[in-house]
Amino acid sequence: MVKKTLLFLLFISLNSFSQNPKLSQQSQISVFTCGRGEQLYSTFGHTALRIKDDENQLDVVFNYGAFDFRTENFYLKFVKGDLQYFMNVTSYEDFILEYQTDEREVIEQTITLSAEQKQELFTTLSESLYTSERYYTYKFIERNCTTMVAEKLNNALGKKLIHKVDSKSNSYREVLYPYFENYFWYKLGINIIFGAKTDAKSEKLFLPIELMNSLEKASVGTKKLVSDKKTIIHGSKNEIKFSFFDSIYFVIAVLFALILLNKKFLFLGYLFVCGILGVFLCLVGLYSQHQEVLWNYNALLFSPLFLALPFVNKAWLDKLCNFSIVILFIYALIMINKPHLLLMLPFIITGIYMLLKISGKNPLKLLPSIK
Repeated sequence: MVKKTLLFLLFISLNSFSQNPKLSQQSQISVFTCGRGEQLYSTFGHTALRIKDDENQLDVVFNYGAFDFRTENFYLKFVKGDLQYFMNVTSYEDFILEYQTDEREVIEQTITLSAEQKQELFTTLSESLYTSERYYTYKFIERNCTTMVAEKLNNALGKKLIHKVDSKSNSYREVLYPYFENYFWYKLGINIIFGAKTDAKSEKLFLPIELMNSLEKASVGTKKLVSDKKTIIHGSKNEIKFSFFDSIYFVIAVLFALILLNKKFLFLGYLFVCGILGVFLCLVGLYSQHQEVLWNYNALLFSPLFLALPFVNKAWLDKLCNFSIVILFIYALIMINKPHLLLMLPFIITGIYMLLKISGKNPLKLLPSIK
C-alpha cells in the first residue's frame, strides 16, 4: 500500500521535469459512489475517481471533496460561499479503509474510455495537483465533488455524454428531503436556512446517486459507458432508533408547553428569539454567495419585526401584531405546496396564537386571557 502511494508520488514529482507516466493498455478508470455518513457534510454521500494500472503498480483515488478545517475564518468562508475545496489523491487501500471503518457503502463503476482518453484524464488530474486548478470554490448545487468528476469525465470524452437522467420535475428541496428522514434537526435547520432557489426544478446533476444513475444510462456509440459495476463495501444497514428529542414531537411539546404556561413575557420572549433568527436569515441572504440561501421566505415566519414587540406601546403593539398575523397567513399560503409544510406548521400555529393573545384578540371567544 505504502509502496504504491510512494511510487505514484514519485511519478507526479518527475512530471515537473519530464512527462507524465504512460498508462498501460490494461489501465482502468472507475467512479466511486459512496454512501452517506453521520456528519452533516457527508449526508448526501460522495463521488471520487479511481485510476488503476497494475503494470505501473498504480492504484490511486482522486478526491474533489477535501477541505481544511484550519482555514482562517473557516465558518465565515463556508457561510459566505467562498470556501476553497481542493482535490487530493490517496491510495485505493487508504480510501477504502476509511469507508470500511465508517461502514459506508461504496459502489464502483468502471468507465469505458480509449487509451488516449485515459491518458488525458490521468495527465489532467496529475498536473492539477500542482496548479491552482486543484482548488475550486464550493457551491452546494453548482460545484461540488460530483459535478467536478462529471466535468472531468465529459472533458476526457470530448462531449457532454454525462448529464442528469433522473426526474427533473421535483424541486431541489424535494430531492434533498428524503436524505434527512431520520435526522430531524438537520432537516429542520436545512429547510430553515434554504431559500427560494431550492424550490426551483432540479435540473442540474449534483448528487452522487444522480451521477451513478447517469453513468449507467450513458453510451459511447453502441457501447455502454459503464462496462462493469460492483459493490466494494455494502455498508451498514442498522436501523436508526426513534428518539423523542430528535423528532418534531419534541418541538411540538416545547411549543405546547409555552402555550399552556400562558405567560405574556414567555410569548414575547419566544417571538423575540424568532425575530433574531429572522435577522440572521436576512443577513445571510445579503452576505452569502450561496444561491441556495437567497430570497429566504422563512424570514416571514421568523419575522425581524418580532424584535420590536417587547418595546412598543399598546397602540403600536396591536398594529405590529395585526401586521405580523397577516404576514404569517401569507407565509402559510406560500408553504401550501412545499414539502416542509408540516415541519413548519407548529411554528406557524404557535406564532399566530401568541400574536392573537398578545394583541388581546379572541376569535369566537375561545382563547383564555393571557397572564
